Amino acid sequence: MGQYQKILQVVGYQNSGKTTLMEQLIKQSVEFGMKVASIKHHGHGGKPDFESTKDSARHERAGATVTAVEGDGTLRLNVQKKEWTLEQIISLYDHFEIDMIFIEGYKKEHYPKIVILQMAEDYELVEQLSNIVCVLYWPTYTGKIPDYYPAFPIDDRQQYIPFLCKEMRVQNANEEV
Repeated sequence: MGQYQKILQVVGYQNSGKTTLMEQLIKQSVEFGMKVASIKHHGHGGKPDFESTKDSARHERAGATVTAVEGDGTLRLNVQKKEWTLEQIISLYDHFEIDMIFIEGYKKEHYPKIVILQMAEDYELVEQLSNIVCVLYWPTYTGKIPDYYPAFPIDDRQQYIPFLCKEMRVQNANEEV
C-alpha cells in the first residue's frame, strides 16, 4: 500500500508553538521539492469543527498537499490538486503520493519526534516520550536542557532547521537553509 513516507512528529503542550514549527518544516520541505502531508491531533476533546481545523488550514497554506485533523473519532481531510477524476478520488483510499508526513500531536506514538519545551514542568515530556530526535526550548523555559538529545533555542532557526533537514534526509545542494 502506498509508497514509503518519512514521518516526523512535533509535540508539546498547548500553545507551545507546534503549529508554527509545522509551518516552517512544511515550507522548507516544499522548497526542497517534497510532497508533504500533515496530520493534526485535535487533543482538546470533541470532534474537529471549523475552529479546530484552522491549524490544518495553516499547514495547507504552508504547502502541504494533504492535511487532516482528527478528534473524537472524526477525521477531517483536505486534499488539493488541480483536477480530480472519480478514479483518482477512489485511489485516495489506496495511498497518497507524498514524501513526508508531519504529525502535530499524538505525543504517545513512537515516530521520530521534536519536543517543544515552554515551561520548566514541560521537561516531563523528555522523560516520558520515545524516539526523540531533538528538543526545542523557549526563552521562558527554565528547566534542565537535556544533554542526551540535540537541544536548540526555538528562536534559533539557523541551527535547528538544517539539523532537522539532515534528519529527514533532505538533500540541499547549496547547504543553505
